[in-house]
Amino acid sequence: MDFEEFLLRLESVNETGRTTAAFLRARGARLGFRKLGPATGAVWTLCGNIYFNSRLYPPDRTPSDHPWLLSLAVHEAVHLRQGWLTALSVYGELEAWQAGFVFYCEATGKAAKGRMAEILSLPLGWDRQMLRQARDLMQRYAGKKYRADLLPLYPVHLELRYWLTRQTPT
Repeated sequence: MDFEEFLLRLESVNETGRTTAAFLRARGARLGFRKLGPATGAVWTLCGNIYFNSRLYPPDRTPSDHPWLLSLAVHEAVHLRQGWLTALSVYGELEAWQAGFVFYCEATGKAAKGRMAEILSLPLGWDRQMLRQARDLMQRYAGKKYRADLLPLYPVHLELRYWLTRQTPT
């Protein structure tokens, strides 16, 4: 797959696609394919790269305008913007899932249904019960091999502060 063509396709969808492509170019992010687990569509790395699951999206058979692949780039770029402290939390995952889902719906012209709609309906915030609900919905959407249950609800520094002071972030 030609990744410059992929970024051009991403830009052609909407403003989110344009800002995501610009962010990835400015950051010098590399895009590639790796064999990942069955519940993983793509991953970001600490080096700032994004890898798509070659088991789900064979590079020789996946078109550069594949809407789900484009939405995964949006999702993973959100994590790169967040930084690893936030990205590795249920809060960070919810923000990325919602951004990817909104992009996917706009790219395809399809309305969100089922669990996708449920995840999109959740307010992004610090309510712990809502973040538990988000974690549960994400696992039901992706399957039990998607281990969101291992992530703290808040970014780890805020999670520690919560457990020490019981103060919810603002």
